[in-house]
Amino acid sequence: MDIKEIQNLIKFVAKSGASEVKLEMDDIKITIKTGSGDAEPTYIQQVPMQGQMQQAIPQQQVPAVGQEAPQTAAGDTKQSAPEESSKYITVKSPIIGTFYRKPSPDKDVFVEVGDNIKVGDVLCVIEAMKLFNEIESEVSGKIVKVLVDDSSPVEFDQPLFLVDPS
Repeated sequence: MDIKEIQNLIKFVAKSGASEVKLEMDDIKITIKTGSGDAEPTYIQQVPMQGQMQQAIPQQQVPAVGQEAPQTAAGDTKQSAPEESSKYITVKSPIIGTFYRKPSPDKDVFVEVGDNIKVGDVLCVIEAMKLFNEIESEVSGKIVKVLVDDSSPVEFDQPLFLVDPS
């Protein structure tokens, strides 16, 4: 990399608005800092291509943990959803595994939205280590929502169903 390429890189960084850019190649490491020190650095990595001149491509910046992400209208709806669902009981996964709504691919699903269930009814199966574990309801009520797609991995304590106990 000659001085002309470095000058072009500096101009590119100044126009991009990035506060810091780090460029690392086989034998060269360059860090370019501009006046504003508040923003996160932009990292550019150059991959060797058989003798051709390469363009530096800035990677998309991700907000740091301390920075607040921009608020959207979707954030407002998420705040009102817990109020609506507070009257529902959440059935959670007791184990880690793969969630299935059917006992086998050619059978019907255990429960649908709108079905009335009682304590002991099988809601789904979760496969863990080649064992299919039937998940039984611990509450009586009506299925309001299925929160997991069929054949999806689930974690311990992950919500599976919303049940209206009334």
